[in-house]
Amino acid sequence: MIRTVLAARSFVLRAAATLSWLPLAAARLALGVVFVQSGWGKLHDLPRVVDYFASLGIPAPQLQAPFVASVELAGGVLLLAGLFTRVAAVPLAATMVVALVTAKRADVASASDLFATVEFLYLLLLGSLAAFGAGALSLDALLVRRFGPAAEAPGAIRS
Repeated sequence: MIRTVLAARSFVLRAAATLSWLPLAAARLALGVVFVQSGWGKLHDLPRVVDYFASLGIPAPQLQAPFVASVELAGGVLLLAGLFTRVAAVPLAATMVVALVTAKRADVASASDLFATVEFLYLLLLGSLAAFGAGALSLDALLVRRFGPAAEAPGAIRS
């Protein structure tokens, strides 16, 4: 019985190691699609977005609307490519914080309400990408493999 459990555990660990690239890639691609679509939509209907931002009390909505739309579009493209993912995740996360504080404020009466908002879930995924990077299936990883510092030899003296 113990051998069967240990064999199953070993199988699960091998499978998890083999698929370790998948969660970051899936999060990055899903968020990239969402933000590209959102940014594109905002850029193509700026007057409506400006009016909406003004109704939320966001200062300088005529400046904020195209700025947020551009951040979402450019950030989404960078996430899709897996390029500068950690950097792109930060302004996107900031837009989600602003969305929670302004557009979703009335909908959030408790922690469970907050946890149920899609903006909070996006914020968590963006935090993961900022912390862990784009993963192995990305241009970030390709650039590091191609241009990153060579591995130091064990015991090498650092200058």
